[in-house]
Parts: sequence; structure tokens; C-alpha cells
Amino acid sequence: MTDLPMEPAPPESEPESGIVVLGRFQPFHLGHQYMLESAAKWRDENNPTTNLIIAVGSANRPQNLQNPWTHEERSQMIESWAHSKSMVNYLICRIPDIEDPPNWVEHASRYHGKAGVLVTTDMGTAELYTAAGWEVVLLPLEQRERFEGWRVRETARMLSTIGDEEALREVLGTLVPMAILDHLIETNGLHRLAFMGEGGEPVG
Repeated sequence: MTDLPMEPAPPESEPESGIVVLGRFQPFHLGHQYMLESAAKWRDENNPTTNLIIAVGSANRPQNLQNPWTHEERSQMIESWAHSKSMVNYLICRIPDIEDPPNWVEHASRYHGKAGVLVTTDMGTAELYTAAGWEVVLLPLEQRERFEGWRVRETARMLSTIGDEEALREVLGTLVPMAILDHLIETNGLHRLAFMGEGGEPVG
């Protein structure tokens, strides 16, 4: 287990099962957009009345260069993106880390519901959920290295002191959906990266 606080607490009533997409969304980038659009397409073709459940992981991590945005801020990013896509029938839940992979699915199910369908591009996550009896849709992801979260954060950090919004859009727009980039610019969500230490690490 971990010394991190178990915040937020799980909902009092067990959530209904749905189509789950799990990510840290630090920040929401084009790889996440691909996963969510693919999950929504799979849902619409196989079970159109089911909710798409977007699970925001690492909700209890302290803010640092690997976790610059709070779970509330990441939820706002997702809301901005979903609104830009006119997406409906989705829910956002926030899940704290426990640093215990064998017990992750049981822990996370208290937040995102049980016995649903997981859509992921990550083999390790797919294996955990498959072992727990979930149906898993494993998506191929082209340019996986390009859309690793730490690479996106490091690029954003290098640009975090630039005031030219068009320059930000030109560079980061190749990694981050424009709705997310506009949201980060409007909320001054990039500037903080300049003050969170030197260099990124290949995490999440």
C-alpha cells in the first residue's frame, strides 16, 4: 500500500458498469483523444446505452513536474475536450493511486464500477483487467513514444515561459488537442511548469 491519502473517497453507492478508459491525463494529449474516440466508437457500435467512464488516475499525487495538474484541473480539461466534440453519455471519476498493481482493479472498481469493458492501449493494464475477468479492448497506438505523457510535459515545460500564443499552438498543437491547449492557455495552466524543477522523467 502507500502513504498517500486515499482521496477522493469512492462513491457511497457502487457505480454502474460501463466502458472504462483509464489515464493520468497529465495533460490530456492526442493519444488520450485517440483512446476516447475509439472507446466511444466501440460503445456506439456494441452497447450504445452504456456510459463512457473516463477514469482519472493518480488523483492523490502531490503536484510536481510529473503531476502538474490536480485531478480537478484534469477533469476540467476532459470536460473542455468533450464539449468541443459534443460528446454525451460520459462520466468522469477520479481514482487515487495505491502503488499495488495486483489489487488495482479491485480498488479502482470502487470508483469506476465493476465488470465493465476496459479500452486501453497499455498491455500491462490490459493484463490486469483481463485477469480480473473484464472484457478488454486493446487498441494499437501509432507513434506511442511521441505521445508518452512525460514527453508532452517536457515539451510544454520548455515552452512555458513563451508568451506568444500562436507559437504555443503551432508546437503543442501537434501533441495536444486544440480545445485542451486553449483551456490551458486561458487558465494559465502552462506557466507553472517553468517552476517545477529541471527535466522530466519517463513516467505516465
